[in-house]
Amino acid sequence: MVTKEVITIALIDDHKLFREGVKRILSFEPSFDVVAEADDGLEAKDIVKEYQPDIVLMDINMPEMNGIEATKELLQSNPELKIIILSIHEDESYVSHALQTGAQGYLLKEMDTESLMEAIKVVYDGGSYLHPKVTHNLVQEYRKLVKTNETNTNMNEIEFRKPLHLLTKRECQVLQLLSEGQSNRKIAETLVISEKTVKNHVSNILQKMNVNDRTQAVVTAIRKGWVEVF
Repeated sequence: MVTKEVITIALIDDHKLFREGVKRILSFEPSFDVVAEADDGLEAKDIVKEYQPDIVLMDINMPEMNGIEATKELLQSNPELKIIILSIHEDESYVSHALQTGAQGYLLKEMDTESLMEAIKVVYDGGSYLHPKVTHNLVQEYRKLVKTNETNTNMNEIEFRKPLHLLTKRECQVLQLLSEGQSNRKIAETLVISEKTVKNHVSNILQKMNVNDRTQAVVTAIRKGWVEVF
C-alpha cells in the first residue's frame, strides 16, 4: 500500500500533446504530482538530478537518447529510481530489453486511466507492472520456452491442474483470465462481477501465491501448470 502522501513524477516524452494528456489524467489523483517534464533522455538526466522524482514515466522512442538508453544511465547513478516505460511497441523483444535494463513497468500508450494510475502505485510500492497485452505476449513466449525445454529433455507436458488447494474456484477463474492478458475491467465483464470485486480477488491471489504482482502470479501459474495458455 502506498504510504507517501504525494508521489512525485517526471514525465519524459518528445510529444507535447501526449505529455499534456498524461498530465491531465494524473491531475485527477491527489497523491500524484508531475514535478518535471523533458523531451528526451538527455534532458531526463538533468531533471532527475534536480527534482529527484519518485517515478519516471519514460517514452521508449525519443531523439538524442531513447528511453532504454536513458533508463540504463539513470539507474546506474540512481539505483533506487523507479522507471515505467511508455511505448507503442508490444513486441516481446522490446519488453524484455526494457526489463533487463532495469525498468519496473512497461505500459502501452493505448493504456486506460486505471492502468496508468495502478502502474504508478504498484511500481512505487516496489512491484512491477506490465500492460495486459504485454503480459500475454510474455506468457506466450514463456510457454514456448517451456515446451522447447520439455521436448529437448524428453519431459512430459506440464499437466494442467487448478490450484484448488490454494485458491477458490473464482480465484482460479480470475488467475486464468489474468494469464490471457485481460484487464480488471475485462475480467469483470467476463465474470459479470464488479471491478472492485476483481481487485479483491487479485489481491487475494497475490497474497496466497506469495508474489508481488500480477506478472509474477501468471508466470508462476504457468510454471506450475495452473493455467491453460492457448
